[in-house]
Amino acid sequence: MTTEIQGAIRNMVPARDSLPPGAVLDNYRISSTIGKGGFGLIYRAVDEESGDEVLIKEYMPKKLTRRISAFRLAPVDEKYAERVIRGRKLFFQEAGALASLHHPNIVKVLGLFLANDTAYMVMQYEPGKNLGHYVHERKGGLSTRFILQVFLPILDALSLMHSRSILHLDVKPGNIHLRHGNNPLLLDFGAVQLLGRERKPGAHVITAGYSPVEQYHRSGRIGPWTDVYAVGASLRACIEGKTPPSAVERHKGEILEPAKQRFRDRYPLFLLEAVDWAMEMHPKRRPQHAAELLHALEQFAGELPGSRDLESQSLEISRADGLQDP
Repeated sequence: MTTEIQGAIRNMVPARDSLPPGAVLDNYRISSTIGKGGFGLIYRAVDEESGDEVLIKEYMPKKLTRRISAFRLAPVDEKYAERVIRGRKLFFQEAGALASLHHPNIVKVLGLFLANDTAYMVMQYEPGKNLGHYVHERKGGLSTRFILQVFLPILDALSLMHSRSILHLDVKPGNIHLRHGNNPLLLDFGAVQLLGRERKPGAHVITAGYSPVEQYHRSGRIGPWTDVYAVGASLRACIEGKTPPSAVERHKGEILEPAKQRFRDRYPLFLLEAVDWAMEMHPKRRPQHAAELLHALEQFAGELPGSRDLESQSLEISRADGLQDP
């Protein structure tokens, strides 16, 4: 077989080959692949020592790496080698930072290890359903009580992260896991970033409809308000049943009818105003951190009155004047 043909065959290997069921990593045996994100693959696995089920996330950036053997990874091109090494270090360091977070609504990190020229994060597995799938199945229209039951704990989890200078940067319904009783769990920290740590161009994960405009640009100022926008877009998706238009489309002039107008006959005004506030295009017009949005919603979460009474309530939201959208 000629070198050219061998090279062509190697190039035909999919860059996102998952590890097969039965593969063993450290003390864990892979059961199945359950997710693929911009920076990695997520597996369901079993700890062979304890018999416990776990989740394992493998660092495998979508556009930069491929599997060159049953287990090992390599850059798709040598010109990406430095970016892959740098990204792997960030994955390991930032997963370590997450392991220090102890919150009932943040997935618990059980361990970290390096192998096969990449990094792995081991997380606690809990049975349940994915909020993104649930929204799609129900076509939106989720109740106010359900929405608050899910997003108040998520905002509390983000508040803890923001207080530790950690940003999630990929909040969306698909990254929220619903356990028994609709108790939510925030997942997929592959895009996580520590405030003050610069990423190279192209390193941000972008999820159209949930990522705000500053996340698209190298010069964009990323902060807790970036996660707040994603929460607002997720809230709107639960109401409307579809992903909102991308921030780029909105910036170019696509009109997004305010939630407080479009859904006022079905949802309380305080919730709709919170959605619109969180989805402001200019970062300074949004809540500046998750705790601010959480406080605004908590005022009405104790005992929900009837829908007619709820619709008459309104958040007193102060917005900066005279700001131009970025």
